Amino acid sequence: MHNHFNGVKTAALFGGIFGLLLLVGWALASYTRNSSFILIFALFGVLTTAWSYWNSDKIAIRSMGAQPVSPQQAPGLYRIVEELSSKANQPMPSLYVSPTMSPNAFATGRNPSHAAVCVTQGITQLLDERELRAVLGHELMHVYNRDILTSSVAAAIAGVISSIGQMLSFGAMFGGGRSDENRGSGIGVLVAALVAPLAASVIQMAISRTREFDADEDGSELTGDPLALANALAKIEHGVAAAPMAPTKDLVNSSHMMIANPFGGLNVRQMFSTHPATADRIMRLEQQAQRMGQ
Repeated sequence: MHNHFNGVKTAALFGGIFGLLLLVGWALASYTRNSSFILIFALFGVLTTAWSYWNSDKIAIRSMGAQPVSPQQAPGLYRIVEELSSKANQPMPSLYVSPTMSPNAFATGRNPSHAAVCVTQGITQLLDERELRAVLGHELMHVYNRDILTSSVAAAIAGVISSIGQMLSFGAMFGGGRSDENRGSGIGVLVAALVAPLAASVIQMAISRTREFDADEDGSELTGDPLALANALAKIEHGVAAAPMAPTKDLVNSSHMMIANPFGGLNVRQMFSTHPATADRIMRLEQQAQRMGQ
């Protein structure tokens, strides 16, 4: 049970993003007087979601230049992940290491039986074993909570809303409605087309932040050590600030999977960040430690 009601928040945010999709679909149907566009974009949304769900792991691993590692190459990582997976009574994911020195980690995969956990070389050098164990527990809970599906659906819906918004903007500005009624309708559609994609992006990022809070809490329950994760997050934030990653297209699309924003100060406004503020995460972890008697 999540003390901060993050599951409820996620459900409410999904309701909001679906509501935006219906609103933009209604505006498109009203403006074109053709409801078939709604079906076309709905199908596009389903296909985009499916493609992202099945390929997000490949994209994320490629964006980090990560390589699989064997138990002989990374015995410490294997021991920790094997222990935590067994404790959670879940399959053990594949392990990857990225050569970048910027400290970070992420988990991906369509389900617990087809999952991967990746850490950067930088994070293995920055954290001690206790802190690294806490980070791996966090990442495993992303897999076991099916967060990859959640984030894929949210991203796909936000993308559909953005695409429809662009079509509506073009139609409202250049459609050439001649009557006063059509011109008035076009202004309303233009407003919806401009506001809805922005709102969808904000909601998508809010969903990502709530899933990070859940993974913090659940991962700390798995490891029994929330203060270790709090220490790790503080170190990672400073490490990323000192060595941020370059925002390539694939990395931008995968950045929400990582335990910390890999771009340092590029996303400074909380509303437009895929990650909660580190100070907020640490505060919640300290409160969790107190509840656990630590």
